[in-house]
Amino acid sequence: MQNENQNEMQESVLPVLADKQIAINSDFYKMAFQFQEIMMIYESAIKQIETKLEILNKEYKVTGRRNPIETVKSRIKSPESIANKLIKRNLPVTFESMTANLHDIAGVRVICPYISDIYTVRDILLKQPDIKKIEEKDYIASPKDSGYRSLHVVVETPVYLSNTEHHIKVEIQLRTIAMDFWASLEHELRYKTTAKIPEGIRRELRHCAETIAMTDQEMEEIAIELQALD
Repeated sequence: MQNENQNEMQESVLPVLADKQIAINSDFYKMAFQFQEIMMIYESAIKQIETKLEILNKEYKVTGRRNPIETVKSRIKSPESIANKLIKRNLPVTFESMTANLHDIAGVRVICPYISDIYTVRDILLKQPDIKKIEEKDYIASPKDSGYRSLHVVVETPVYLSNTEHHIKVEIQLRTIAMDFWASLEHELRYKTTAKIPEGIRRELRHCAETIAMTDQEMEEIAIELQALD
């Protein structure tokens, strides 16, 4: 009799559990699809910026002028990185919060030969009618305490789908080859150790950044002198 009651209870509970599982799976697939769609739009925004830079690159090659762009790199933040940044800022971990509060989900890095090239490329991009400047942080004029130097410009660019239009923020980082060299190595050193970096090593890193900055200026002065000889 007891086994019969247990069987009846299981039979009555199983459909409920199955319905809940279906609901959970449905919610999961819906969220996964929505996230994939959002990331596709951010990737499309990156392609918009990359295409503009590629056209500019080709123009300089065709006209025979010195090219202010050395290389272009891009990246999309990982889901883990997005969630960690929202949590760090005490913001809700939701799609709405992500798109409203994070300006660097989509990132493009432009590596330039000289410091003046950074501002040239920035100005050319911002002249384009479908590019809107949202924010700019000049870590070249005012380097970070670590010694980090770069120009960060957050822009908004339209992405047109079949039935919708989206205005997406992309962070563009512009650096010289030397700045990128320092930033890449500093990032690797910082993330390869779990220990707190001693102040002595921090000073050495700042000193290296200052040395690289002086080298950047000297190389640009040499380039200007050589151009004057032509």
